[in-house]
Amino acid sequence: MARSRRRRVLLLLLRYLVVALGYHKAYGLSASKDPHMVSAIEFKDAVLTCNSPKKTTLSRLEWKKLGQGVSFVYYQQALQGDLKDRAEMIGFSIRIKNVTRKDAGKYRCEVSTPTEKGQTLKEDMVTLEVLVAPAVPLCEVPASVLSGTTVELRCQDKEGNPASEYKWFKDDAALLQQGNHGPLSTNSSYTVNPKSGVLKFNTVSKTDSGEYYCVAHNFIGHKRCASKRMQADDLNISGIIAGVLGGAMLICLFGLGVCYAQRKGYFSKSLPEAQNVGIRTCTGAYTALHRPLPA
Repeated sequence: MARSRRRRVLLLLLRYLVVALGYHKAYGLSASKDPHMVSAIEFKDAVLTCNSPKKTTLSRLEWKKLGQGVSFVYYQQALQGDLKDRAEMIGFSIRIKNVTRKDAGKYRCEVSTPTEKGQTLKEDMVTLEVLVAPAVPLCEVPASVLSGTTVELRCQDKEGNPASEYKWFKDDAALLQQGNHGPLSTNSSYTVNPKSGVLKFNTVSKTDSGEYYCVAHNFIGHKRCASKRMQADDLNISGIIAGVLGGAMLICLFGLGVCYAQRKGYFSKSLPEAQNVGIRTCTGAYTALHRPLPA
């Protein structure tokens, strides 16, 4: 008999625990050690409990939200403002449906009860924290970089609460938080900061070219940005030299063309004397340039 009773008690306790956990999961409530702190997932339900020591039928209840000002939430036995159509009273407590981040903040319940000595006022404070999944993060990935330089890729999400952490992926494979470990970081030196979302290449190389994207996550959910390609190329020295020489040649040809036009008299002869100095100089340079070399 004793064993069967113990078994029944254990089964009842287990059933109660399952129901309680199911309730918190269904309504998005998070357990808190602080009775004055309530955490709820965005778009779920939250219950703000008024822990008044005495509750009678003659008690008058008011709920207020504190912030830059004080606004009534429950007044004269009716819900007020934005909560009027999406909340309900459960005794002296408020159940808010479809919680939004705008609902976060401090609430105060005030219970006044008539006594022989007059009205007694009891207050209780409750803070509502709204937990929010990350939004699609903003990813900054340069399209083209030079090998041997320092490059940073950035990822940021401003919506998540608690604050999001970040993971970077290259060609659909996760990058390790420490570089130079495993096949992905071969010939590569990088660091990943999961708090700030910065992927830093101290010395980027051609092997770092690929498709990159970032995932922002907290325990509520996760979101990723679209993949972007980063191409790392070596510095083309010969191309730079060719470009400089080509530019210098174009400048020389332009100068010779101007001098030739001045010599042929294509420019106006009514220019001031100060401007004609340049013409005479250009003409002299043109003549010197075409003077035959001595035998």
